[in-house]
Amino acid sequence: MTDETEKRKGSHLRVCLDKDVQAQYVRSGFGDLTLVHRALPEMNRNDIDLSTVFLKKRMKAPIVISAMTGGVREAEKINIVFAEVAERMGLAMGVGSQRAAIEDGSLARTFRAVRDAAPSIPLMANLGAPQLGAGWGIKEASEAVNMIEADGLAIHLNSLQEAAQPEGEPQYRGVLDKIREIRKALGVPLIVKETGAGVSSEDAKRLEDAGVSILDVAGAGGTSWAAVEYYRARDLGDDVGIRLGKTFWDWGIPTAVSIVECARSTSLPLIASGGIRSGLDAAKSIALGADLVGVALPFLKAAARGRRELQWEIEMVLNELSCAMFLTGAEDLEELGQVPIVATGSLADWLFSRGYSTIDLARRSANV
Repeated sequence: MTDETEKRKGSHLRVCLDKDVQAQYVRSGFGDLTLVHRALPEMNRNDIDLSTVFLKKRMKAPIVISAMTGGVREAEKINIVFAEVAERMGLAMGVGSQRAAIEDGSLARTFRAVRDAAPSIPLMANLGAPQLGAGWGIKEASEAVNMIEADGLAIHLNSLQEAAQPEGEPQYRGVLDKIREIRKALGVPLIVKETGAGVSSEDAKRLEDAGVSILDVAGAGGTSWAAVEYYRARDLGDDVGIRLGKTFWDWGIPTAVSIVECARSTSLPLIASGGIRSGLDAAKSIALGADLVGVALPFLKAAARGRRELQWEIEMVLNELSCAMFLTGAEDLEELGQVPIVATGSLADWLFSRGYSTIDLARRSANV
């Protein structure tokens, strides 16, 4: 099982780097959002403060290098690049699923290297919900946290991927109770994150009631894990997986919709991820109600080319975020959370169908 897990994680990494795994028709929603321009911002751009606090640690900017790789030796080099750049730039980071390292202790170093390279950043450990459904619990959660001296534990929800994966384990019965159990016993905050299909208001409320500390919405419009599994199924000659991957390639709740749903239905801090491709997308996410923004695929591709490329990509995202804040008259993230924002097109239709209106967006108070 361990060898199979490592092999599968390696194929996930290669597919993400080499294939087009973007959503094809569903959009994140950021293209249908407009921040209201301030012709007279009454501020200087160099006065902008991007800093924030996450998991009790100060960050220089609200950017999280989202979980993407883990459980395979070839990912160690990329994870070290992520960690070193995150440490240098004062950002947060989440590692990929630690399942393989818990099954095979020799792989733990591929994760431990992250903390060694980044001793001061907010760092999130990671386990999958299907493993909780299969019987994992407090013991494995503690092991994942201790492995990297994590500041928090992320439980990732990947029901779409598991359903489409040739070797998938779509076992979710009892997961919410396990989340509640782990939250009570764990000594660090518990984050629950989707993996590209979004979180609805209904599930956000249930997770808040279970004691979850933070939500990462990870909505649709970016990397499609059904697409990743489509390519893997094609390589394996699995006709069922090929069909499922094609059919559910664009499944999910658009990221912008998921941010609104979670911000309006809970008081939980939110990480917005899923199709974040620029600092402007990040600014729109925070204006909608997110507290931080996670980026995965663009950073992964940059990191595969080296530290300099990853740092440049992050610097451009921060430059765009700062520019958007200046143009909306927001000197810090709290003020950005209050700027007017307008929804149009298919995003407005989505929001209206779920009971929200553009007036709701304009009158929203910051989700702190």
